[in-house]
Amino acid sequence: MRTRGGLTIDPGTLAVAATIFVAACLMAGTAAAQTPAAPSDAQTAPAAPAPPSAYHQLGMDFSFLLDGYVDGNFDNPGSGWNGLRNFDMRSDTLHFNMGKITIDRAPGPIGFHLDAGFGEIFDVIHSSDQAPKGLKYIEQAYVDFKPKSWKGVEVDVGEFVSAAGAEVIDVNGNWNYSRSLLFAWAVPYYHFGIRTSFPVGTHFTGGVQLVNGWNNVYASNQGKLIGLNGAYAWKKVTWTNVWYGGPERDKASPGMRNLFDSVVAVNPNDNLSYYVNLDYGRNKNVGPGTAQWTGIAGAVRRTVGKKGAIAGRLELFDDVNGFSTGLAQTVKEFTLTGEYKLSGWLLTRMEFRDDWSSQPFFQSGQGGTSKNQPTVLLGLAAYFGPKK
Repeated sequence: MRTRGGLTIDPGTLAVAATIFVAACLMAGTAAAQTPAAPSDAQTAPAAPAPPSAYHQLGMDFSFLLDGYVDGNFDNPGSGWNGLRNFDMRSDTLHFNMGKITIDRAPGPIGFHLDAGFGEIFDVIHSSDQAPKGLKYIEQAYVDFKPKSWKGVEVDVGEFVSAAGAEVIDVNGNWNYSRSLLFAWAVPYYHFGIRTSFPVGTHFTGGVQLVNGWNNVYASNQGKLIGLNGAYAWKKVTWTNVWYGGPERDKASPGMRNLFDSVVAVNPNDNLSYYVNLDYGRNKNVGPGTAQWTGIAGAVRRTVGKKGAIAGRLELFDDVNGFSTGLAQTVKEFTLTGEYKLSGWLLTRMEFRDDWSSQPFFQSGQGGTSKNQPTVLLGLAAYFGPKK
């Protein structure tokens, strides 16, 4: 079960925030200043090549992400927390979630990737990690190797996000603002170790991982986790399967953990996309027996004009033994999200979500509980960097 802690920003964190904000503004201003003017009719010489991107310097790509939201919980929980949420945990408040800088150098033959920042998201993903405190500001940090002679094979060493799940940590990479129950409770956020990827034919990419467990940098258990992943990609359909297995307990209570994650994503045209995500997990020797959890989620997104989109998500998560959420329960949720791009760098999302459980799990008022939790949310995400 993942623990949750409040956010405390020390002077060092504020310095990181200020640095990211100033750098992002400077990058945005430089990019605007370097936009070439349209040639007049009188010009006959060939157009000059476009200037290099302000976000590409010294062979590296730089990008910046700022993320925040204001939330309203109809249950009015006295604690001020939304139940079963991971990255939109604060209820009835305006909250800053993340400030992050990404530095990426493509392997040729050696490169690296770094995601560093501050905010409550970093506290959540590192809540169960026993690594030094300074590492909580790191989302990813790895070196990658991809020589031409390897014919498409890539090897990454360090900390990297998990291959499991249909969603990602960064809000601008998802269709909804809030993350699914499966992303929050069924799969890990990240791993530390080594991973490989290799093409097999024209439609399949495989991968093998050897990592220090589940959401931790140091191996706190008696062995390693092995990960196997594969993706079949056709013109309009991608089918991804991931398995992680190995001991994920301490030496006093050894046990094997297995997770299977499968995602089918379909893009029938430029305006419509949808996916189905299935998860199944087991952890042996937890208490008197074996814990298990299962879940299924489906989502659909349709663009509206050039700047808008609407997305819906429906899912079911069965925490059979209460291993993930702390209570044996079956939880369902429905989310409806409207999206609008205010500019090329600023994204806003308005969202209604309702979670309902088989047990009176959600806090309601001062000391009461409820089986459902309806919320509304307005989120903002500012991204400066190369176009994705």
